[in-house]
Amino acid sequence: MKKPRMQFQPLAEVFGVPINNFSSEAKRLRRNKLCPFNNRVPSCTKDKAKNPLGVCSIFSDGVPVITCPIRFRERWIIVEKAADFFFEEKSSWTSIAEVRLEDKYGKSAGNIDIVLVSYDERGNVNDFGSLEVQAVYISGNIRSPFEYYMADPKGRQNLDWHGKPNYPKPDYLSSSRKRLVPQVLYKGGILRAWGKKQAVALQRSFFETLPKMRNVERESADLVWFLYDLKLNKDKKTYVLTNDEVVYTEFEPALEQIITPNPGKIEDFVELLQEKLDQKLDGNPPDAPSLSDVILS
Repeated sequence: MKKPRMQFQPLAEVFGVPINNFSSEAKRLRRNKLCPFNNRVPSCTKDKAKNPLGVCSIFSDGVPVITCPIRFRERWIIVEKAADFFFEEKSSWTSIAEVRLEDKYGKSAGNIDIVLVSYDERGNVNDFGSLEVQAVYISGNIRSPFEYYMADPKGRQNLDWHGKPNYPKPDYLSSSRKRLVPQVLYKGGILRAWGKKQAVALQRSFFETLPKMRNVERESADLVWFLYDLKLNKDKKTYVLTNDEVVYTEFEPALEQIITPNPGKIEDFVELLQEKLDQKLDGNPPDAPSLSDVILS
């Protein structure tokens, strides 16, 4: 298995395997457009059911970054780890995907990715906790290199996509603002009011872009972050989902840290306003004191 030119192409995994894996299993997955990570159906359904975008992860600085939430379902270790946090040892439990959550007015607060439920010998619910799974959004165009590669996987395993327009990259900022923060804020607020614990599964590189949160002991935590990475198994020529670290936090302090901005200097913003004001006045600012002079005086 040749080492791919990571710095010149964005594709890490396609239909569950590295793009330079040409084992019989890898060929079968690509040929049939299958998902090996416990999708709701055998096939990959990302983006389009008939023409799925089978990219599980992309390279960023040579590191594979997960861009499909289904990729986190490998061997179901995410639910196993979460259940260990939620429930007592030897509890009977199961998981239920995509559970609708409503507020007191019956309005939807969105779907919880996975609800873990513990139950007694009669099948009655004892307890539950929520698990949110957060992959990373992509900025740029990933379908073009994907379709180019799929037209000739072996001949294009070292495709050079460097310099192409809209080169795909992880968009951590949009991933947190548009997805992670709203789901933790609103859905999490309801669960917190019920006194239920929550877990988030995401990649370490994504977590490291978030504001630093105060850690607490496991016994005091009601919001836990499971940090995962993809480690290359050279013998099997595949990446393996690995839980590297667990970060224990409290819901309210952690959320406050996430949503509190770090403001820049007001002087810089005023300077920008002055430039735009000058442009609006046709580049001929009046002799009167400038906007920055008035605000900063």
